[in-house]
Formats: sequence, C-alpha cells, structure tokens
Amino acid sequence: MVERDFIYIVRHGETARNRERRLQGRSDLPLNAGGRAQALRVREYFLGRGIHFDRVYSSPLLRAVETAEIISGAAPLMDTRLLEMDYGPYEGMSLADPAPEVKLFFSDFSRNPEPEGMESLAHVVERTGALLEELKALSKGPGAPGNVLIVTHAIAMKGLLEYLTPESHGSYWSKYIGNCSVYAAGFAEGEYTRPREILTLGYEPGV
Repeated sequence: MVERDFIYIVRHGETARNRERRLQGRSDLPLNAGGRAQALRVREYFLGRGIHFDRVYSSPLLRAVETAEIISGAAPLMDTRLLEMDYGPYEGMSLADPAPEVKLFFSDFSRNPEPEGMESLAHVVERTGALLEELKALSKGPGAPGNVLIVTHAIAMKGLLEYLTPESHGSYWSKYIGNCSVYAAGFAEGEYTRPREILTLGYEPGV
C-alpha cells in the first residue's frame, strides 16, 4: 500500500486568553508574541523537511488565520467547520475555577454530557469530518491536492482526530494538545491512514 498526499493538522498558536487559562471558544483574539514564535517554529519544521502545501485551510478566527499564514506563507481558505467548539454561556470562563458542570464534563468528555448551551461533541466531529470527506473526494479527481495544511482549535482538532480514528472511542477528547502541536495523516488507496503526532512544542496550560 503506497501512502501519499499527507494532511497536516495544527492547533493555533498561543493567545493572551490561553495564557490566562480561560475558555476561548469563538472569541476572536490574535496571537500573542509567544504564539507567533510557536508558528514560526512550525514553519521552520516544515521547511527543514522540504514540506510545502498545495492547499491551506483554517478556522476564520484570527488566531488560526495568523497561524496558517505564518506557517504556510499564504492566505488560507477560511472554513467555518474548523471553528472551535461553541462554549455558549461558558465562553471566557476561568479554568482555574470552572463551573461544577463544566468541571464534570472536562473530567471525562466521553462519558459526561455537555453542559446546556454548549455545542455537542458529536456535532464537532460531524462538521470537521465533512471537510475531511471533501478533501477525500478532491483527491480522486484530476488536479488532486498534494499536501494540505489545516489550522484549527483544540476541541475542533480533537474532532478531526476522532473522525480519522473511530476506533479511539473518544480517547482524543481527554488528550492534551498544546498550542501549535502538529498531527499528520496519510492517504492511501482512497482512505486516510491513522493520524500521528509529529511535533509538540511542550506544555501550555490554556485551551
């Protein structure tokens, strides 16, 4: 089986709200200096390996767009399916002192229900997976894209990974994914291969 046409999935770089350990969700905040430095490190990682991108997608939120532009050197195609999970009334909440229902949910994503007003994890998987299916369809036609960069957010990224790995049974929800962490998945014989983490820049406490 010959593997080809990798997709690279990246979480955006750090923002001030990440540093403050607050739920960021759909809030549209720019990268801070640390986040821009993280994105530059990812850019250097790819350039050092001769990896260039034929297509670049990002969430329309500024922190994702900036990260995509720094890494790829190109303006991304913005796709709302890559938006972060909608935290509803919990947007901006401090993770140092979360509401009891949020603390319960975060203690075991796959077994505890989302608090009322939050987007469901099932919907996150559905919408992010729809983009992956479009890319799969493109790969079968003339002018198929080669390397694809996707820049998104922590929970949305986990949704993509869950879609790519249904046998994980929700294990990605509780996995820590730091700012500018990178996962790659191959494409072989019409199907995606299992994603793997290829770069992590270390611990960052925000989500």
